[in-house]
Amino acid sequence: MVTPPCPAPPGGPPGDPPRGARPHWWQRPWVRYGALTTLLALSGLVILALVREQTGTQGFLVGLGLAVLPVPLLLAAFRWLDRVAPGPWRNLVFSFAWGACAAALIAIVANSFATRWIATATADPASADTLGATVIAPVVEESAKAAAVLLVFLFRGRDFTGILDGVVIAGVTATGFAFTENILYLGNAFGTDQLTGDTGIASVTAATFFVRVVMSPFAHPLFTVLTGIGFGLVALRPGGRGPLRVLLPLTGLLLAMGTHALWNGSSSLGQYGFLAVYATFMVPAFALLTWLAVWTRQRELVTVREELPVYAAADWLGPTEPYALGSMRARRIARGYARRYAGRAAARTVAQYEAYATSLAFLRHRARRGRAGADFAVRERELLLELWHRRGIARPALDHAARATAPPVPVTAPPWPVHGAYGQPVRYHPYQPYAPYQPYAPYRP
Repeated sequence: MVTPPCPAPPGGPPGDPPRGARPHWWQRPWVRYGALTTLLALSGLVILALVREQTGTQGFLVGLGLAVLPVPLLLAAFRWLDRVAPGPWRNLVFSFAWGACAAALIAIVANSFATRWIATATADPASADTLGATVIAPVVEESAKAAAVLLVFLFRGRDFTGILDGVVIAGVTATGFAFTENILYLGNAFGTDQLTGDTGIASVTAATFFVRVVMSPFAHPLFTVLTGIGFGLVALRPGGRGPLRVLLPLTGLLLAMGTHALWNGSSSLGQYGFLAVYATFMVPAFALLTWLAVWTRQRELVTVREELPVYAAADWLGPTEPYALGSMRARRIARGYARRYAGRAAARTVAQYEAYATSLAFLRHRARRGRAGADFAVRERELLLELWHRRGIARPALDHAARATAPPVPVTAPPWPVHGAYGQPVRYHPYQPYAPYQPYAPYRP
């Protein structure tokens, strides 16, 4: 492994980073964001009109009310996985909007067109529906959802650094897609119940809600996460131009299509086909991927603790910061400490400091394995300067968190009798100029 050198910290507060050449008008962020927002808004209006046309206004409202229930839980789960190195909220908002609007619109239009074409060509509507559900839908839907992962990977590459980033982006995209699809299915089920007069547990709406929202809210995220893992594996090898850069995402996409096809085709495997596929494949696959995501999250914390001490030795970080930044509990305590003593703005500054430090640890981890890319030194300097700007607020908070979460030191009882009690910790204002910590005042009986 190659150990890159660590730059020395600046002697004083750093200035603003140098500005590059002015981009062309079409390269400006507001132009790209405006075009993307317009595209997603138009897709949302069209998909809203299509779903409302198929379900009716009342069915749409019922479907919307029921479909929204699992969304906060799924988003909270993916956000929890992303807490070690949280990506920008705009990436998650884009992913959800793409899944709910653009991907859903592509799926509805393409699936309907393909199914009608097959039914016309074969003169067998029943077979066309089966073929559309087991072959056409998985290919179209997974490709449409994978487009969001690809866009984030290409245009927000600095926020896409590993497997967990792929899992989170893919999972949030699929959550948005499932949200729109559930509105359609639940709205149609409600319309069927209105025609037949069924109500309560025996209704089609209740059965659809149980299968799609209670039993399998993770189905779409499970499929698309396989694509995200493929992109995440490529992100671990930045700068590579070999065939793996294409094969890994393509393999993940094919696995996503295959599992999706198996899930959709389970209903045609007999009376108990759905339950058999659910119990023998979906639940174990979900458990395996959950374990992989949690294990990867823990490994990221280990990486932070192992890579940051070199920056503490060079005086970029405080001596206790690598430990505090490698513990989610210590990070939470640091943010709370800053919020309590200096307000919400200070807590946001500490959160930014934690995110930049984590990105720095991942960057150095890749560099030691020769996978950091040609811009390693520039990116490292940028991250270090971001930390340097925020050190005045973040260091006292992280120092407090490190002390609060430090493991107890075992003390051997002396062989002679001891009377009295231990002294009290020295208290000092948290945001005075940083000074060495004195752990305990001497005890005076």
